[in-house]
Amino acid sequence: MASYATDPRCTAMAEALVPLLRRNCPEGAGGFGGSYQVNLDDEEAVGLGGVELIRAAMRKAARQLGWKVTTIGMIGTRHGTMVVVQDVREVPEEHQGVLNDAVNDRMRAALHKVWGEPGPAPVQRGSVALMTQEFRAAVATGSA
Repeated sequence: MASYATDPRCTAMAEALVPLLRRNCPEGAGGFGGSYQVNLDDEEAVGLGGVELIRAAMRKAARQLGWKVTTIGMIGTRHGTMVVVQDVREVPEEHQGVLNDAVNDRMRAALHKVWGEPGPAPVQRGSVALMTQEFRAAVATGSA
């Protein structure tokens, strides 16, 4: 596999991603528990340098925030190209409650949608659709 560590496209993309990843961490969790997922059209991902370059940029950005990461990059899913980065560090006790609440909020919002409950869904920070829009905007600004 090619290394993208010194690729200027990877560096520019990582710089654009740092604030997005930071903002997606649960509020009050001390920067722990973050994750970021984008779903792109396959052609769009290729135009940005491919799934491996995007994964490398996500890893690079996450490591700048001190995350220990795991990444996933898949092409041709029913959602197109899917790229994910997740902070897998051990969470200190003082942040456990905040992270548990954030996970519960996400689950509640997902179940509201799946069950088709009436009324507006609970506000969900960090939806994949929103992350993908932010990613597109950040990458377009970074390459302009």
